[in-house]
Amino acid sequence: MWSMLYRPFLVGALTVALVHNPASASEAISVENLARLPALQSVSMSPDGKHLVALIPSPKNPDETALALWDTNALSSGPKVITPSGDYMKFIAASALKAGKVLAVGRQEFTGELAGCGEGNTLGATRTFMTKVYLTEDDLKNFDEAFASNTRKLGISKQTQTCFERLGTASLVDMLPLDPDKVIIRQLDELSFASDYFLYNLKTKDTELLFHGGARATPALFDSRTGKVLAKEEIVPTGDDYEQRVLLLNDKTGQFEPQAPLTTKLSARYSVHVAGIDDATGKYYVLTDQFADKVEARLYDPAQHRYDPEPAVTDKNYSIGALLFSTKRSNFNQVVGFIVDGPSREAVYVDPALKSIQDAIKHAFPGRHVSLTSYTDDLSKVLFVTENASTPPAYHLLLDKKQMVNLGSALPEIDKNLAITESWITYKARDGLEIPAILDLPIGWKQGDAPAPAIVLPHGGPWARDYTGWDSAGWVPLLISRGYAVLRPQYRGSAGLGRNLWLAGDKEWGLKMSDDNDDGAAWLVAQGIAAKDRIAIFGYSYGGFAAIAADVRSPSPFKCAIAGAPVANLGRLGTSWSDNRLQRILQGRTVKGMDPMQNTAKAHLPIMLFGGDRDVRVPPFHPRDYYNAVKDRVPAQYHVIADMPHSMPWYPRQQRETLTLIANYLDKDCGIAKH
Repeated sequence: MWSMLYRPFLVGALTVALVHNPASASEAISVENLARLPALQSVSMSPDGKHLVALIPSPKNPDETALALWDTNALSSGPKVITPSGDYMKFIAASALKAGKVLAVGRQEFTGELAGCGEGNTLGATRTFMTKVYLTEDDLKNFDEAFASNTRKLGISKQTQTCFERLGTASLVDMLPLDPDKVIIRQLDELSFASDYFLYNLKTKDTELLFHGGARATPALFDSRTGKVLAKEEIVPTGDDYEQRVLLLNDKTGQFEPQAPLTTKLSARYSVHVAGIDDATGKYYVLTDQFADKVEARLYDPAQHRYDPEPAVTDKNYSIGALLFSTKRSNFNQVVGFIVDGPSREAVYVDPALKSIQDAIKHAFPGRHVSLTSYTDDLSKVLFVTENASTPPAYHLLLDKKQMVNLGSALPEIDKNLAITESWITYKARDGLEIPAILDLPIGWKQGDAPAPAIVLPHGGPWARDYTGWDSAGWVPLLISRGYAVLRPQYRGSAGLGRNLWLAGDKEWGLKMSDDNDDGAAWLVAQGIAAKDRIAIFGYSYGGFAAIAADVRSPSPFKCAIAGAPVANLGRLGTSWSDNRLQRILQGRTVKGMDPMQNTAKAHLPIMLFGGDRDVRVPPFHPRDYYNAVKDRVPAQYHVIADMPHSMPWYPRQQRETLTLIANYLDKDCGIAKH
């Protein structure tokens, strides 16, 4: 795995297709290959195009990360500098900044009292992680905590002060592309716990206050040239509800003025996001679903206090996920494209130069998703990523619009001879609601073959959604390469696929939300894809809840259940699941339905539960208590994964352990495997 990072990079003409037509895999993908630390990840290019920064496996230990920097004019020489993670703090992300700076995110295990700050804080010791952001020069030698305030605050308890020192208080907000030295940062005020926003000079470390936040006020849009706040949001209590208000800056008066058309009840959960400003007209681009089921981009006139009558950008099937604004000086801040939030987050470019580049890359990499991640002002260097369901993310650099450097794949051991048949489908739930889903067929399986064993795999969240493409958790390639069909329902309550689907999940935990998973299993059988008596359910986080819910629901289409980091106790979830007050207000009131812990006497499926002992999102008492309640009723297993947090990145040893548990349980204990 290491040698590929140092051998010369491949350079070829842009018009030559550099991918093979994948052939069917003859054997299961090994857990070892799926669980390797990515050979290349978190790749970024400095705005001047001189450097690339990424994480690679450490030369000291292939299961740990190292921070690497390349000179883009000497890529064939390999990394110019490599700095391994420290003994305690491990790199988990990195970014090349301007002014010769590099941003690095590090993480290490922490056990102790959080003193009221940080997710999962309790009265006793909490097993969690400490995550901090660091700045370094492009020699990657000295690392200082990024954007940290040098001011000591009076009136802060020693315990709280220690907590902030451990967890960090600052983050990068905006790069301000036209300014050579300054960025916008956010610092958490240690007295008020509110966020303040500053202009920060990367060279001198000088700061200038842009916005003093409060418990209910946050900036919504910065001027991308100067950093001035152009819009802010406020949350204001109104009786038993809240209003989410958007206020826009009036340049003539210098005051922020509330905009009634942009004001919504928080409980109504409309999306109103100020995405940018049109320099020519002074109108604001707003991403909103106030006019349709899906999010559209609309222009809003602050002088007339009204939206334009027609959307600026819309898609008949999916939401508009983002607008793409130019960072080039020649057309700075103009809309050059947009993201359609469909099966994949597909960028659609309207700028002729960027569209031409994207089209040429797609021609070179047929069948892959293409993402242009950054480019220099003259487009002489374009960093892009390609991937699909069969191909892990691969990173490339386009030089002078004609020469292409293949920087490497995240998982080069899996980059060949894998053919995953993946499709975006819909099926009807029992009440008629259309449920989108992603279907992955077993490798080599074709319509007309004998029905296969299958896994229904609901996502976490539940206010989230799945996308097509490579599954970074490794679950889908693990399963389909072992002969299982995989269906990922975007059940009611999933976010990002329209208000109707999203709101339909309110207070339906374990009820209609679970009906959607059961109906997905029935669809697999009706299509001849799955055998009726050989379907299992596996999910993680909320998906783990869905697996536990299946265990106590009857009748069930499932033969067994696998629940990773599962919520099991709805009663305790409401007091522990989020430190974000507004999130508790919004989502907390929807977390109602069937509580598995109140129905353990109905458990009837074999079940395997697993979770990390450093999971503060879904604390270990959820799977542990459920296991203890059902272990004498059904065949049950509970596995504690050492030092594993709730969300990725996970250590390779944790992925090896969990992937092995899943594969072995389905093969030996569930009774659906194909032998």
